[in-house]
Amino acid sequence: MARVAVVGSGFIGRAWAITFARAGHEVALWDQDPQAPQQAIDFIASVAPDLAANGLLDGFGPEALLARLRVEKTLGAALADADHVQESAPEQIDVKKALFIELDRLTPESAVLASSSSAILPSRFTESLPHRHRCLVIHPINPPYLIPAAEVVPAPWTAPQIVERARSFLIAAGQAPIVMKRELDGFVMNRMQGALLEEAFRLVADGFASAEDIDVGIREGLALRWCFMGPFETIDLNAPAGVRDYVERYQGIYSNLFAQMQRRVDWAGPVLAHIERERREALPAKQLVERQKWRDRRLMALAAHKRRAARDIGV
Repeated sequence: MARVAVVGSGFIGRAWAITFARAGHEVALWDQDPQAPQQAIDFIASVAPDLAANGLLDGFGPEALLARLRVEKTLGAALADADHVQESAPEQIDVKKALFIELDRLTPESAVLASSSSAILPSRFTESLPHRHRCLVIHPINPPYLIPAAEVVPAPWTAPQIVERARSFLIAAGQAPIVMKRELDGFVMNRMQGALLEEAFRLVADGFASAEDIDVGIREGLALRWCFMGPFETIDLNAPAGVRDYVERYQGIYSNLFAQMQRRVDWAGPVLAHIERERREALPAKQLVERQKWRDRRLMALAAHKRRAARDIGV
């Protein structure tokens, strides 16, 4: 059991709290907004029964999960005995710089200091720290208690043993770490998702397909494979002799398409009104929150299914 401090108790922080408490760790929550940690615990209490019903609390009940969470009124109290710190403050460089100065000052020197940053490189807010070797980004695919992939992104000075500690810590908590060899703008997942979104916006803007057509293509097509294998395994299985055979057969198609994919469409330009109109016709704004809850229930069912499948094949 480790002692974890979740610094920032909003949308991402509360999700990490579930992840770590479910793994058996003691979790302290702190936020600059004194109301936020209790609001996070209230949210966790509201979703814990559904998680338990889907077998996603690792054999524990909701009460056991909640018993591992505590609210701390001061940052120092939350950090005093931490083995791992997960910072989930707003995505603002000045906020992270100031906060990491305090994290580095107030934690035991043995603690790993991780940021949930979605896009800010770890080098940008850890360079001047006395113990910068223990700092890195662990960026979740939100919410991490339902989606296990998480990006581990070292700064140039992050010690290899810290990267390994972070990787092992995530695996032990039921996560699936993506360990980057060095930092890069957008990390891995935002770059992959961004490439898909660029083409999706372009296809709609140029009048080749509707927003719903694009969603159907992913939802009823590519995603059915992608929910249990990645793009490299997909192409490895999509040619008789594997990945080399696929490349030899089909690289020319993609090479011809590539030149057409170099033009950006402004996502906030005229195409946005078109896409927003389609989405609001399909889902009125007043139904967004309920649909988000539906999405999370479906993710719970999928996570439970994938866990059972992994156990069945001994993974």
